[in-house]
Amino acid sequence: MSTVMTTKNVICVHCGENCTDESIAIGDKYFCCNGCKFVYELLNDHNLSSYYKIEDRPGLKVSDRFYENHFAYLDNQKIKEQLLDFTDSSLSKVTLVIPQIHCSSCIWLLENLQKLNNSIISSRVQFLKKEVAITFAHQHLSLRTLVELLASIGYEPQISLDDYEIQTKRKKGSSLIVRVAIAGFCFANIMLFSFPEYLSSDGSLSENFVQFFGYLNILLSIPVLFFSASIYFKSAYYGLRQKSINMDVPISLGISMLFLRSLYEVISSTGPGYFDSFTGLVFFLLLGKLFQQKTYESLSFDSDYKSYFPISIIKLSGKKEEIVPITELKQGDMILVRNNELIPADARLLSNHASIDYSFVTGESEPVEKTVNDKIYAGGKQSGGIIQLEVLKDVSQSYITQLWNDANFSKPDSKSLSNMANRFSKYFTISIVAIALISAFVWMLLDPSKAVFVGISVLIIACPCALALATPITLGSVQRILGRNRLFFKDSNTIEKLASVTHVVFDKTGTLTKSKESSITYTGKELSDIEIGYVRSLVHHSTHPLSVKLYEYLPHNNSASIEKFHETEGQGISGFINQTEIKIGSSLFCGNQEIPTESNNLQSRVHISIGGSYYGFYKISSQYRDGLKDLVKNLGDKLQITILSGDNRGELQALQDIFPQTTSYHFNQSPHDKLRHIKELQNMNERVLMFGDGLNDAGALKQADIGIAVTESMSSFSPASDGILAGEKFSEIFKFIRFSQRAISIILVSFLISILYNVVGLGFAVMGILSPLFAAVLMPVSSLTVVGIIIISTKIAAQRLRI
Repeated sequence: MSTVMTTKNVICVHCGENCTDESIAIGDKYFCCNGCKFVYELLNDHNLSSYYKIEDRPGLKVSDRFYENHFAYLDNQKIKEQLLDFTDSSLSKVTLVIPQIHCSSCIWLLENLQKLNNSIISSRVQFLKKEVAITFAHQHLSLRTLVELLASIGYEPQISLDDYEIQTKRKKGSSLIVRVAIAGFCFANIMLFSFPEYLSSDGSLSENFVQFFGYLNILLSIPVLFFSASIYFKSAYYGLRQKSINMDVPISLGISMLFLRSLYEVISSTGPGYFDSFTGLVFFLLLGKLFQQKTYESLSFDSDYKSYFPISIIKLSGKKEEIVPITELKQGDMILVRNNELIPADARLLSNHASIDYSFVTGESEPVEKTVNDKIYAGGKQSGGIIQLEVLKDVSQSYITQLWNDANFSKPDSKSLSNMANRFSKYFTISIVAIALISAFVWMLLDPSKAVFVGISVLIIACPCALALATPITLGSVQRILGRNRLFFKDSNTIEKLASVTHVVFDKTGTLTKSKESSITYTGKELSDIEIGYVRSLVHHSTHPLSVKLYEYLPHNNSASIEKFHETEGQGISGFINQTEIKIGSSLFCGNQEIPTESNNLQSRVHISIGGSYYGFYKISSQYRDGLKDLVKNLGDKLQITILSGDNRGELQALQDIFPQTTSYHFNQSPHDKLRHIKELQNMNERVLMFGDGLNDAGALKQADIGIAVTESMSSFSPASDGILAGEKFSEIFKFIRFSQRAISIILVSFLISILYNVVGLGFAVMGILSPLFAAVLMPVSSLTVVGIIIISTKIAAQRLRI
């Protein structure tokens, strides 16, 4: 005997919705529409069926394929240029907003797009922003075809040619305000309709009158339930689909229980219900949510570096050069970019030739050759001589910081306080649901009239929000304060790592020494004015601290055009002027056959070779940074110190007079040697904080647990670093470390306050003393209280440390 399956029990394998019939199927797998079936076949054909194993029925309904030419506008060249973050002869990069992203299966699928089309090089999802950054080979896959592919699997991008970031924020804020307004309106009117019931405590009110206003209250409660409170139900639903119980699950249970209890009383004529408490509960929950959102937005520290991001650039005003922050650049400005400097905005090349390293954007380190009038994209880095550019588009710092936070430069830490808080919150929510059920059951035995209210109060009052917010709010506040003190971190989690460092490593030149204050003398064969002009023209192309010093020291005349500029890490720079080769750098690099004597104390020697003949050297006497001795004394009392230098041992005695006896010194270190030494320290379980100039030590900065580039003009941006420190604030390093340690203490105190609030609140709720309405008021107040304590505490800590 065959068994006929009823339609209502047939669930779509892809999206989980009910199927109207069983006609669309593959074997024993049923689909609600051909769109879902198409996506299933597509994923299965490309060995992506694991998509359905991560989550149960994770897909989105794709009832109709997009109509033909729906995305035809993406073939327009001007529109493509507006949407693409980057493009060259073979690769393009685009960031698309995909509102449908909602679970781990979405992330897994969107980060495996290359299996659907091998012209997709890579894809990375930003879950919180609902964005995916895709790098693809545009010669084989057009932007239009890429978007059509995403739409075909249920992830149609939301494409706007305006500033979507502003629109989204405005839409999100206004949507919440509308929900609050509707809940408030219904709450006020239900209170008004309930006044006769409040005043007739003796039961003199007509039963028909009570029932009439009861049904009226039901009508007013419906929009509150299905619209105002829907954000809690949706969040709880998505959480459960991901097999996790988030904080909106108990809130949704509490709201549902109160509504259903009230609905039962009115329909059964056993009471007027509690619709005033229900709508008031939703109103105060949403009002608290709105206040929280406004508070967090006012802090504006999350990923918005626009107010303080420290990159600067050389801007041309006529023939005058001036260093300006990139925030001041406008379309049409002329800028100069030197070797290894970041190109801050889309620009047109005015020089004859450029060699652009786009590894910051694409991960590919092979330089791309450009010629005059070619377009160069933001995020590229010049490899070679100085180039002149015309800015085509205003600077997008959000794009640059997005590149800085790319996975290639990230250093995840599974032991962070944020991860610990998230794990605790997960078990916390499960425990609260259990406590609510147990409390309701006990009160059913003691006083059934209070059972539902006790259960609801427990579900509403308990909130791990303050616990979860303590870490990001504290670290974000500290990040803002450090930013005002000219220490700029790529993300707030770096501050947590700073608090736990055990070993500090310093590069020497440009890090321990001042770049601006030095005396320079020349020893060797006399240089003519023309030859001095050659030297000055060549060093102008380099951002090395010694090159910058020489450029500022030499007379401003006889500038010459440099060809075939090349910088050899740890050795020197070279280039051709009128077919004459100029070399500037170490003794051996410039062809000096004599064994060089070690320079004394703070003297560095920059050797000169012109036309294959060795001329001599500039002796640059530097000064250590102000406050260095006090700094290393404070650091030496707490941490181990190592100095890595590419120079010889000539300064050893001077360094030993300043640094503690336990300091380890390593000279004549190549960039590879520095990287290897950092790895050796980490293999000994040291948490390494390194300071360098971001040039010859970029690899070591990236390898260190925290790498900070110390700079004078902020014109040298190293994406390998976790932070950038202004040179004049170098002596404050110990204060910054202490400040980060106090931040961790503030987080732990905030954890205790949050736990104490929940314990006390749960106690009152379980005892039946706390009403659901009052619980709804206290829940957001607890979070805002913790935020207030954090902000005040971080300000006090900064003031005590005189930061």
